[in-house]
Amino acid sequence: MSYLSDTYVEETRFGFWFLRSHTWQHHVLRVAITDLRSLFSETPPSNPVLLDAGCGQGKSFQYLRQTFAPQRLIGLDADPHSLNLAGEEAVRQGMAVELTGSDCASINVPDASVDLLFCHQTFHHLVQQEQALAEFYRVLKPGGYLLFAESTEAYIDTWVIRWLFRHPMHVQKSAAGYLDMIRQQGFELGPQNVSYPYLWWSRAKDFGLFERLGLRRPKPFGQREETLVNVVARKPLEGVV
Repeated sequence: MSYLSDTYVEETRFGFWFLRSHTWQHHVLRVAITDLRSLFSETPPSNPVLLDAGCGQGKSFQYLRQTFAPQRLIGLDADPHSLNLAGEEAVRQGMAVELTGSDCASINVPDASVDLLFCHQTFHHLVQQEQALAEFYRVLKPGGYLLFAESTEAYIDTWVIRWLFRHPMHVQKSAAGYLDMIRQQGFELGPQNVSYPYLWWSRAKDFGLFERLGLRRPKPFGQREETLVNVVARKPLEGVV
């Protein structure tokens, strides 16, 4: 059975292969999860229920276990083949992971049942972004956290990314656009809960080659188009405005 729909843009063959690569696991997933952990204003919940929304092939599972030690880990993805591979990855890692097939705009998880929701490089594939964010808010417990790591339009709308990957271009947003959307949904966040990594792989025009060769200095924050945004946003506690 396929859970893919017109609310989600499926990955290319190259993209599917890339999501299994060492580069993806070590330079993208691991780095993002480490950075997200640093953005908490308080200590994350102990023994959390953690939902990986858009878990893909499950390469994030080992890093989520190392960083957040969830008592229950749920992996959600719209692609059945990816879920099968995620199940194999969980077995390989010796982890108990509950896998569910659904779109992020309609999550088969009860209200207020999740402590941490991890959404990494998934949102730019979604057509119904507002609905997905509303679902994230619904399934999180009051006081629960959204861990959001995303590439911005400045990265997605480059010739190399358009050539190698597939995305719904009409919904891509800037870093500020994603932050506005998260706030409008009702999540709480401050400047200390946001980072703008400027990693070599996110600079699709030259992959930071000239800077690594010492031929050019990287543009400082505020003088560049941000290619990535990482956010830890909290769902307010009940009764607190």
